[in-house]
Amino acid sequence: MYVNGFLGNNTIVNKINTCMYGRKESDMVLQEKERTVIQDLQTQEQCCIEKYGKYAQQAKDPELKALFLELQGKEQEHYDSLTQVLNGNVPECDCNDTAGRDYLPKAAYTEDDNSEDKKNDAFLATDCIATEKLVSGEYNTDVFAFGQSGVRKLLADIQIEEQNHAEMLYKYKTVNKMS
Repeated sequence: MYVNGFLGNNTIVNKINTCMYGRKESDMVLQEKERTVIQDLQTQEQCCIEKYGKYAQQAKDPELKALFLELQGKEQEHYDSLTQVLNGNVPECDCNDTAGRDYLPKAAYTEDDNSEDKKNDAFLATDCIATEKLVSGEYNTDVFAFGQSGVRKLLADIQIEEQNHAEMLYKYKTVNKMS
């Protein structure tokens, strides 16, 4: 919360909110602009959930199918976290996500493989990398729309996870000689 143009400490913010509005900072109330930003991010997350579900059905390689299902679950977690924010609660987050670094996919295709299955899977993975870049950029920009540090931390954490998703997809493409 900003007090006279300066970010106040939690004790001051809680006292001001309790005295003026009858609420504590933990009882977060979003401004209309903040609510709209969260709803827009939810729309992005919903698109990712649907895309990963559809692409899991279209993927030929079981490794890619499993990756799409894993990422679909992560996008659902993001959507659910944003719902919590809309409901006035900021979920805890871990900004030390290493999923991208730790992902080690198994190869299903060789460099000489020119099959339609490989081309299909390469297209799906490439399209999802582009989507992850777009969504990551949205979080990078939208984080600055919030004064509440817990929301900024959550959005920054989700942005890191989106970057990790792109890294995982890139590693899949690399090991399968698609990039």
